[in-house]
Amino acid sequence: MDLEKQPQQPVAPAGLAPAGIRASDADRDRIADILREAMAEGRLTAEEHAERVDLVYRAKTVGELEPLVQDLPAPGGTARQSSPAYGYGAEGAAGPAENLVAVFSSSTRRGRWRVGGRTNAFALFGSVEIDLTEALFGQRLTVVNATSIFGSVEIKVPENISLRGSGTGIFGNFEVDTLESADPEAPVVVVNGYSVFGNVEAKPKRGKLITNLHRQLRKHLGH
Repeated sequence: MDLEKQPQQPVAPAGLAPAGIRASDADRDRIADILREAMAEGRLTAEEHAERVDLVYRAKTVGELEPLVQDLPAPGGTARQSSPAYGYGAEGAAGPAENLVAVFSSSTRRGRWRVGGRTNAFALFGSVEIDLTEALFGQRLTVVNATSIFGSVEIKVPENISLRGSGTGIFGNFEVDTLESADPEAPVVVVNGYSVFGNVEAKPKRGKLITNLHRQLRKHLGH
């Protein structure tokens, strides 16, 4: 066999599964680590880093992750091995969604509750409030799909998690105060949606932190 004539296959970042396999939280974390190092070294601008990280946590398969770091070296020449994220369970988006609906009314979710992987919020001439500052996160990624039509959806998060979002305001407002936690294993909340003559807003609640995160998650997810 003439090896020189064989097409060279692209090599995935170390530690990643084959391209067609569903991406795990650990796969996403390894890619996020490479992007973080690239921004620190000046290879990516802050805007490029934010765009790629957003795509990392939207990716469904390993094949979607690979192009995000193809033009970047792995830190130290090898991909960083990340530890399990606090014993998080499987990505919550696969489970049933919690629905909060307000039609000419209001709907509120707050206090100490175990937030699922996906929450749908819909406000029509009404208001929805989602307060995650005391919530227990059973998975690394939490997605909130928010729709506001002549109404409002307000999401509050603690200051020490990562908050990202993507949406549109049509004669209305869609605003997400983006956060990047200093802890690479902190929960990630992604807010998607749109508003029509309404308001969708997600922001940190000043002074609210998830304390003793490792201990609390192990306690509540270990049963």
